[in-house]
Amino acid sequence: MNEFSQFNEQSEIQFITKLNEVEIYLLREDQIHPNISGNKFRKLKYNLEAFKNGNYSAMLTFGGAYSNHIAAVAAAGKEFSIPTIGIIRGEELESKYQENPTLQLASQNGMKLEFISRSEYRNKSNPEFLEILKEKFGNVYILPEGGTNEFAVKGCEEILGQHTKEYNFIACPMGTAGTISGIIRSCNDKQTILGFPALKNADFLREEIQQWTSKSNFDLILDYHFGGYAKITPQFIDFLNEFTQKYNVNLDPIYSGKMMFGLLNLVKQNFFPAKSKVLAIHTGGLQGIKGINQQLIQENKAIIR
Repeated sequence: MNEFSQFNEQSEIQFITKLNEVEIYLLREDQIHPNISGNKFRKLKYNLEAFKNGNYSAMLTFGGAYSNHIAAVAAAGKEFSIPTIGIIRGEELESKYQENPTLQLASQNGMKLEFISRSEYRNKSNPEFLEILKEKFGNVYILPEGGTNEFAVKGCEEILGQHTKEYNFIACPMGTAGTISGIIRSCNDKQTILGFPALKNADFLREEIQQWTSKSNFDLILDYHFGGYAKITPQFIDFLNEFTQKYNVNLDPIYSGKMMFGLLNLVKQNFFPAKSKVLAIHTGGLQGIKGINQQLIQENKAIIR
């Protein structure tokens, strides 16, 4: 039996709505697996194979307090009996990580958490710093923050397939360039890929994409970050709750939610030619809702339902 046989690797496509003669569909990558879903599974798939084929003692990676990547690596470690280590940004979190739903879940899934200062964390790509980590933790398999490497991009190529060829536009939420680069690689020449960065001032991601692919049939939509990474507004919370109620789909507030808000707004502005078919990628990350709701409750604000 294939070790990934329990994963739904060809995701369901759900019709969402038709506006201004434009049809919107959603690729339900969030349904791949309960705990290792969306682009996180795609990025990990071939890295997990590389780990199994090597003589590594553990898988080590990096992330912040609410990182989907940290949560997914920890869940994959439990699923495939792989020891995992998370290098977490912010040494102040060490004494209170049990109050953080993402880090608490990662720890419950067996991940060893190592908290370091923000200044030290900036060295996460420095070869000398990585060697220090290897000296401390042994022959570990190192995944970069967010999980993007060649194996990850290869895995993200598999998001698209025969079932997605009829769509004119593919919309993808972005944190780094990994997921969208795989999609650009595997799309057909008649498709346009639209990236919706969750970051403010994210135009630099164009250059990062070009490190992974020479194709140019993509554009970045930079106007729907709501103030920056993990920033939200009451209007956005209302949108997420209304979307869930109307379409029976939960969107994460960091990535897919912002993409879908922006996508529907563009349709209303007649951004797309009439009779276009647009496929939006739901990249999972629903575990992040708990962390955002935790903050909203503290601020006595409406939460994501």
